[in-house]
Amino acid sequence: MKTPSGNTSGAGSQGNHTTVLHIDSSARGSDSITRTLGRYLVDQLAQPVVHRDLAAQPLPRISAEDLIGVHGSSADSRDSLAKQLALSDALIDELRAASTLVLGAPMYNFGIPAVLKQWIDAVCRAGVSFRYTERGPQGLLGVERAFLIVSSGGTAIGGEADFASRYLLHICRFLGIDSVHVIDASGSKRAPGEVIARGEQQIDKVLAAPGQVQVA
Repeated sequence: MKTPSGNTSGAGSQGNHTTVLHIDSSARGSDSITRTLGRYLVDQLAQPVVHRDLAAQPLPRISAEDLIGVHGSSADSRDSLAKQLALSDALIDELRAASTLVLGAPMYNFGIPAVLKQWIDAVCRAGVSFRYTERGPQGLLGVERAFLIVSSGGTAIGGEADFASRYLLHICRFLGIDSVHVIDASGSKRAPGEVIARGEQQIDKVLAAPGQVQVA
């Protein structure tokens, strides 16, 4: 496994779309359902993995001025902007090298964790990870598929109050990922063990007969 800190074991060369990019964003540690299911899924995929833990190692804070610069055409050469651009490039390169994206996303107040939103803002850059065409946005990364592992305490995944999975599904489509699988890990406040077992069953089913799963 390869991590952003540089620890590796069996990672393939980047740029060939052979790796799995595994993103964790849960504030919980070993008790996290999305982390547990994410590890299970990655083990089943049996491919080289790049793992980024946005909760344990959050991205550095970005100022309003640098945020505008990253997503604009600023000619400013200030150090803070250069560092943010370099970070954005590195995060996009991790996606570009991956054939599969695994996103662990607990639902917080009906949406995604702030650390995951910051990652999305860093990787969605016009002219780099996507471009606008006459037919709408076109993804430029070549990621083949994504698994969205979404947990909640009681909110139904895909229901009216779920602004997490549908948003993530839209972001995947926006970046050109056509095959998106949503793993429903809702109900964690009642019986976490049952939620994990049900999630593993969903993962096994998708991997046995790959198809496209969308949020209604």
